Amino acid sequence: MVGFTMDPICPLDYRYGRMELKEIFGEKRRLQILLDVEAALARAHAAVGNIPEQAADEISKKASINFVSIERVREIEKETKHDIMAVTRALAEVCKNDAGKYVHLGATSYDIVDTANALQFADSISLIKNGLKELRNTLVNLAMKHKKTVMLGRTHGQHTIPITFGLKMAGYAMEIDRHLERLHECQSRILVGKLSGAVGTGAALGVNALKLQQVMLSELKLGIEDVSTQIVARDRYNELVSVLCNISTTIEKFGTEIRNLQRDEIAEVAEAFEAKKQVGSSTMPHKRNPITSEQICGLARLVRGFIIPTFENSIQWHERDLCNSSGERFILPHTLIITDWIVFQTNEVFKNLLVFPEKMRQNMDISKGLPMAESLMTLLVEKGVGRGDAHELMRKASNRSVELNKTLKEVVLNDKEIMRLVEPADVDFALNPDNYLGSSEKIVEKVIKKLKR
Repeated sequence: MVGFTMDPICPLDYRYGRMELKEIFGEKRRLQILLDVEAALARAHAAVGNIPEQAADEISKKASINFVSIERVREIEKETKHDIMAVTRALAEVCKNDAGKYVHLGATSYDIVDTANALQFADSISLIKNGLKELRNTLVNLAMKHKKTVMLGRTHGQHTIPITFGLKMAGYAMEIDRHLERLHECQSRILVGKLSGAVGTGAALGVNALKLQQVMLSELKLGIEDVSTQIVARDRYNELVSVLCNISTTIEKFGTEIRNLQRDEIAEVAEAFEAKKQVGSSTMPHKRNPITSEQICGLARLVRGFIIPTFENSIQWHERDLCNSSGERFILPHTLIITDWIVFQTNEVFKNLLVFPEKMRQNMDISKGLPMAESLMTLLVEKGVGRGDAHELMRKASNRSVELNKTLKEVVLNDKEIMRLVEPADVDFALNPDNYLGSSEKIVEKVIKKLKR
């Protein structure tokens, strides 16, 4: 239909993702990166004496979206049904003299595509790493602020023994630090391009094929695929997406914890809420939902969903088929953009997180002292009772506390077998959560010392 313009369909176009990441994978930037690779190829040919330097200069000058328009590339692709052929023809036709005949000399399409992918990976990983560093610092600051903020530990959804909110945040900070380490370690395996022709032999590139590849990829600051087929080996892409899935899983864990701790019956932390204008529900005016944490969790699941087609794409017929191409056009930009977005959003959640230490203290009392049963058991061991016997004494006392709906202190003070071994003051000390935090503060301080930058 003449004049018809389709509205955006993908939520990345209008709802999710930072502009910095989306620009890396936008049509204009992608075309420019493909042209950058073609220009580097021409300069490498000139460097080894395969083509005149003037031709390489002209190709380099015209390898720009200022000369090669997206519209022209689209026109050619409609005819050729081949995206890289469209790019090379559009570039060749704007080059003066006979420089155009040297465009894409000796290369196959995926010499350009996979090398361009690696350049996009480099830019994306750099931004994601910066986001992870910011998140790590936010978590370290929370760990410092709350290293003495006592709260219940929980396992199986049940009250256990006390921890500190700072200890929880320190653990999160270390997990993010490990992801930074993983991203750094895998870069040498992921930021790899190729220039080796149709099936990896470099036959069309001439006697200087290996030198040509080295010159081109060195200029682009990329590693070289050791043995390629027609494509860079997809175990590299598997690793990249696996790391992104790992990061997204950590982020979902953080988001899930915030959502749980924000439950009305727990209410120990909460996402910041703009009380003047923010709406929690279209029908329930009182609602203050953890919407950002919920968004984070939902998008993290989407990232992990891409891991199966990523691995399946690495299974190629012989030296390659084209089944990976269509899928990777979705997988690569989506996993990188969404992972960056959820890291960014998570940082916003924790930077503005509302923490309620008083509520944490109140929740300690719900179980009537039962979370301190282990502390009392440890006290009995210190008084000479065998560990197994001490456990049995406290198990029985805990059960009586539940059955009689009394505090653990009341039950213990009336238990002659226990009280013949300890003094009332000993019981009071053991029941105080502040006295049963073990090395929590030292662990937090160790993390702060390691990560504070």
